[in-house]
Amino acid sequence: MDEFESLKAQLAQTDFPQVYFFKFIVPNKNDNVAKLSALYTQDTQVQMKPSSSGKFISMSAKQVVLSVDDIISIYKKASVIEGIISL
Repeated sequence: MDEFESLKAQLAQTDFPQVYFFKFIVPNKNDNVAKLSALYTQDTQVQMKPSSSGKFISMSAKQVVLSVDDIISIYKKASVIEGIISL
């Protein structure tokens, strides 16, 4: 079972729509931050915080999702960003 199937199973009993909390860490490069920001809708609450060394950016986001498939879609799109860590 891959990580997305496992997540889908964990969220199977969840009621939707709901606000879902995403957290990612990416290397501090403008294109990485832009790619990650592009995954969210305009009304998503996003907070960014640089690491103490400045080499990484932590991005936390709260977004309304309509289904578990919306959540998995964001994780799949994020997974192609170089150096990303999903939390």
